[in-house]
Amino acid sequence: MTRFDTPTEESLVRELATPGPATLLLEAREVPLGGIRGITVHRSLPQRALPMVGAWCFLDYFDEEGTPMRVLPHPHIGLQTVTWPLQGRIRHRDAVGSDVVIEPGQLNIMTSGYAIAHSEFSVHEDDTSLRGIQLWVVLPQDAAEGEPFFEQHADLPVWTTEGARARVVVGAIEDVTSPARVFSPLVGAEIELDAGADVRLPVQRSFEHAVLVLDGAVEVAGVHVEPGPLLYVGDGCDTIAIASEAPARLLLIGGEPFGEELIMWWNFVGRSHEEIVHARDDWEAERTRFGPVAGHAERIPAPPLPNVRLTPRRRRP
Repeated sequence: MTRFDTPTEESLVRELATPGPATLLLEAREVPLGGIRGITVHRSLPQRALPMVGAWCFLDYFDEEGTPMRVLPHPHIGLQTVTWPLQGRIRHRDAVGSDVVIEPGQLNIMTSGYAIAHSEFSVHEDDTSLRGIQLWVVLPQDAAEGEPFFEQHADLPVWTTEGARARVVVGAIEDVTSPARVFSPLVGAEIELDAGADVRLPVQRSFEHAVLVLDGAVEVAGVHVEPGPLLYVGDGCDTIAIASEAPARLLLIGGEPFGEELIMWWNFVGRSHEEIVHARDDWEAERTRFGPVAGHAERIPAPPLPNVRLTPRRRRP
């Protein structure tokens, strides 16, 4: 099913709660990131209608010219951060001792486990040509209670077919598999299309998928998609048809629908209101749980909690 009218949020929630092939375009929203001197990002996930795609629970696209990235130390629990730069260089530092420069074409994946803190800065203050994607992956319960760690992979495998190349960021396309460690059935890939490309991308039938076009215009599963909105593609597909008249580039994410109920608040993913409150209290009290990030005297304070009990995000109304 492809929707071309303007659905209500309630109707989107109902439709996305129904298993099976579907294609729905979802608009991103602009969100300030990193405080007064931070950048503005285009956030495609989470949305009320679509809180997750598989275990992918967060997708930001950033392309703000003239503003360097300056995100002070901040905490995470219960997730992996996946940083995929397209242009510019970012310095990542974290509480497990990582201090690396993130380059375009490199995968940088940080697993928070029970707690971690990190910072992200442009390598130079005058380096303002910054463009890229950051995503979060929910950790299942056992991994969410584990130790934090960081990986960087500069040499990622590429799946190829006539007219297209897919750099496999996480998971696998057919037998082409990323070296990154993940904890649930997932796929993430950057796909480049030649002019006149018309391909059928093999996918897992049990996965739901989403596509974000980065450059150009693409037909995906019969839907015309340009940069901006996220196209959701439901499960039940063995292939996804992708075509482009001119050269184009897109991001594909997918995975098996995540079975656990989750609470997402600020930078935390948990299973209960109490878990989120405890993590916030530990961060605000500067307890040793999150650890220090070398080179920073400042850090981002946690926002106040709402005056209501935090409840899980669900697709169903």
